[in-house]
Amino acid sequence: MKTMSLPLVLCAALGLSAWSAHAQTYPAKPVRLVVTFPSGGAPDTLARIFSEKAQLGQAIVVDNKPGAGGNIGTDFVAKAAPDGYTLVMATVGTHAINGALYSKMPYDMVKDFVPVGHLASAPNLLVVNNDLPVRNVTELITYMKANPNKLSFGSPGIGTSVHVSGELFKSLTGTSMTHVPYKGRQFAIPDLIGGQIQVMFDNMPSALPMAKEGKIRALAQTTAKRSAAAPDVPTVAETVPGFEATTWFAIFAPAGTPRDVVARLNAEMQRVFKLPDVQDKLRTLGLEPWISTPEELARFQATEIVKWAKVVKDSGASAE
Repeated sequence: MKTMSLPLVLCAALGLSAWSAHAQTYPAKPVRLVVTFPSGGAPDTLARIFSEKAQLGQAIVVDNKPGAGGNIGTDFVAKAAPDGYTLVMATVGTHAINGALYSKMPYDMVKDFVPVGHLASAPNLLVVNNDLPVRNVTELITYMKANPNKLSFGSPGIGTSVHVSGELFKSLTGTSMTHVPYKGRQFAIPDLIGGQIQVMFDNMPSALPMAKEGKIRALAQTTAKRSAAAPDVPTVAETVPGFEATTWFAIFAPAGTPRDVVARLNAEMQRVFKLPDVQDKLRTLGLEPWISTPEELARFQATEIVKWAKVVKDSGASAE
């Protein structure tokens, strides 16, 4: 038994040596960071901050692959080589919601990935067309009950936090409105301003500047507490107890990516997103820095999957 086990021990030692050498030389070429939505939104902003500030010795190339509520780009990463050279800027939709919304998923939100780290979270902002005769959440609910299904709410895709925030609002208020999914927020916002759709629960970093410019009207934010970026805007929960919908962003790698490589990426993420100028920029945009270890992200993702599965079930929302 002892002589038979020696080759196995040698093989294991060689494997560990190769793994360690891989981690020490990583990255030896540019790293692709896939963003599953078009440019201009919070996921793209976070990816480009990391790309600009990271000091890994190789470039981080941001690659926008939008579509299907983030599923297209996420699936691309799920099927990529587990070598640390293809990563995904994940969202609450791609890694916590879509599994409950889509009857056929091209990837497994947990088994096909390894967490790298959480980056930031943000409220969504309940915004309306300026011509809609409502000034607060109470007036919106009253209007919706008096005009069932008259209003339409837009989102950058089925399964996004923008979509399920609207579904949760309908469920908790006993109201109805029609969901209109777009290929990205840049296609939805012009229709919101023009009145083709009247309501949107857009990511705060995208919606807040437009609300401040007076192009749309902000009624409420979707987190439990008011964001420091918009202290004068109430939360939906102040009118609708129990309402809470936080959008979050994190980086995942394909399952099987070496632990040392994940640790290297996480360490660089921690460095970049703890920089004072980066944190100031995020808060100005309405994003709250939220940097985690891979293990913390795994635990958080598990709770989010349970939470949003219940929301989807209770609301009756579906991707089909």
